[in-house]
Amino acid sequence: MVQNQILGPLPPTLGLLHRLKHLYLGTNQINGSIPLEIGNLKNLAYLDLGSNYLEGSIPGEIGNEKSLKFMNLGQNRLSGLIPFHIGRLSMLSEFHVDCNFISGEIPFQLGKLKNLHTLNLSHNSLTGNIPGDIGKAKSLKFLNLEHNRFSGPIPFQIGRLSMLSEFSIDQNFINGEIPSELGNLTNLWTLDLSHNSLTVELSLSNNSLSGSIPIQMGNLSWLSRIDISHNSISGSIPFQLGNCFSLRELTLSNNYINGGIPLEIGSLSLLSLIDISHNSISGKIPPQLGNLLYLEALDLSYNHLSGQIPIKLLHFPKRSFIGNKGLYDHHLRNKVLRHVKIILPITTFVVLVSLALLLLSRRIHRAKSKESYPSPMKNGDIFSVWNFDGRIAYEDIIKVTEDFDIKYCIGTGGYGSVYRAQLPSGQVVALKKLHRMEADEPAFDKSFKNEVKMLIEIQHKNIVKLHGFCLHKRCMFLIYEYMERGSLFCVLRNDDEAVELDWNIRVNVIKNIAHALSYLHHDCNPPIIHRDKSSNNILLNSKQEAFVADFGNSRFLDLDSSNYTVLAGTYGYIAPELAYTIVVTEKCDVYSFGVVALEELMGRHPGELLTSLSSSSSSLQNVMLSDILDTRLSPPRSRNLMKNILVATTLALACLRGKPKSRPTMKFVSQQFVACQTPLKKPFPSISLLELVNSELKMENEIESLPKLSSHSAKYHDSSLNEILDV
Repeated sequence: MVQNQILGPLPPTLGLLHRLKHLYLGTNQINGSIPLEIGNLKNLAYLDLGSNYLEGSIPGEIGNEKSLKFMNLGQNRLSGLIPFHIGRLSMLSEFHVDCNFISGEIPFQLGKLKNLHTLNLSHNSLTGNIPGDIGKAKSLKFLNLEHNRFSGPIPFQIGRLSMLSEFSIDQNFINGEIPSELGNLTNLWTLDLSHNSLTVELSLSNNSLSGSIPIQMGNLSWLSRIDISHNSISGSIPFQLGNCFSLRELTLSNNYINGGIPLEIGSLSLLSLIDISHNSISGKIPPQLGNLLYLEALDLSYNHLSGQIPIKLLHFPKRSFIGNKGLYDHHLRNKVLRHVKIILPITTFVVLVSLALLLLSRRIHRAKSKESYPSPMKNGDIFSVWNFDGRIAYEDIIKVTEDFDIKYCIGTGGYGSVYRAQLPSGQVVALKKLHRMEADEPAFDKSFKNEVKMLIEIQHKNIVKLHGFCLHKRCMFLIYEYMERGSLFCVLRNDDEAVELDWNIRVNVIKNIAHALSYLHHDCNPPIIHRDKSSNNILLNSKQEAFVADFGNSRFLDLDSSNYTVLAGTYGYIAPELAYTIVVTEKCDVYSFGVVALEELMGRHPGELLTSLSSSSSSLQNVMLSDILDTRLSPPRSRNLMKNILVATTLALACLRGKPKSRPTMKFVSQQFVACQTPLKKPFPSISLLELVNSELKMENEIESLPKLSSHSAKYHDSSLNEILDV
């Protein structure tokens, strides 16, 4: 009876079904409390009451169901404590009570559940310490405790759960050190400890850890010691470690690490020890390491380093550098150079003449072979599209990224990987190296060039600027301006950075996105549909201004065709109509914008709210606008700011309407941020989401009457919204 729109409470007579083994009532509209009589179902093996509107506490009588193997109470409105009686359910293998209002501590009796392999208590209000007894549930594979209020340390007993593959405690108040026993979890695939108050050390040495060093480790800004020596770590050292500003000791020795030493390590001013010996690290030693005033111990031995040892590091003993055949002492090298100076002037002249002849020959050949591109040349500080020759720049890009080494990678998507690169001029750019999935198509090169030309013509202050491109037989890449703050997705998931996005900035970010999409839909010819609008491809610069990026899935909208295409986009942002049709319109972008706008205001993805909107608006009756706003920020005080948040939320909800034709155009949305300048009349805390949903529903006739992709202005008439705004 799943998804059958069943209404009302569970009847107490349910407890008379003594032979009942399976009870599936998930994803309905059941309300009220769970009847105590449910404890009479002694033969019940599977209980699914998830995704309903159940309230009250979980009855202790549920512990009488000794045959119970599966219990899902998640995504309801349950409150109170987790009854310790659940520890009696010896057959229980899965227990879900996520997304409720459960409080109190985790009862230690849950550690007695020897068959439990999934425990999901996420998104509640649980407090206290995580009990060490959890380590006795030896069958646990999935343990999700994220988004609660747990405090205290991570119990070392977690390291005894040898079968654990996923462990998440992000968004809590966990403190203390990360226990080294976590290194015993050899089956662990997912570990999320982010957004806590963990401090001091990460010591996972002498284990069987493999894979690469995660770039997310750079988010642990308060970490003072990293020791992952004597493992099987491969890949390169991520430059994001340069964000660990409290780091004092870095020990990565005896692994299989390759690539170079990131320059960013030289910015960790508190470092006193660096040991990356016995690896396969190559390249030169960054001279920035010589600026580390507190560096007392350095061991770079037995790698593949080459070049000159920086002068400021020569005071370290020779054993710090042995085993690197390509390294040489600066002073010893100078003796050889004095002899070279005798021969150098003679050979220089010959080389220069030969080089000049070679360049002249290449220029003549290029002038003959290139008809559709201007003469290649370089700007003083950055390559420009109209005088950029990708075939010349290819070698420069390969050099500065060390052939697209993973240590320069700052993001990966379905269309390509993004790299941070500093050009010889010092300019920092973002390189999107495209996947050649369509390379076998004969027309691909031509379509790639046409798409680049169209991107060149896009001129909008809130769309990431394309500086250049390269179409090469080995790889293709696009060169974009670099955005210092990264993606909106990452900013919102970092408490410190999210707080910096105050309400004024967040409203402006929503406006920036709306203006950019309006430009793509209404001011480009032909119009452009982005098709993958999510918080991951909204980028922020140093001034906290938003820019739309990632046109890898974008398509030109042919007004004379049906625009059939394959499904593209990011899960959680895709318009619902694409579940049953492959016709893409600009209204798909409108829906995605609504999701991103709510995510910006709520500080998290509005998944549960989207479910409520798609099922029944009555569930929003008691949900106040002020309750869904990001709690990491102080409530808005200014009436003008409250009005802007109200308008942004109302427009976002309008964009999320189920019928594509009933959604507003992006030009309409963009104009409302300018047109609606009236102050609030109703107190902000008393405004419910249901009022805003109803107010935007009354815009239906007007919105549907807007011509498709029309550039004409639209007026905002709505009696319900007028009751909230003082007009």
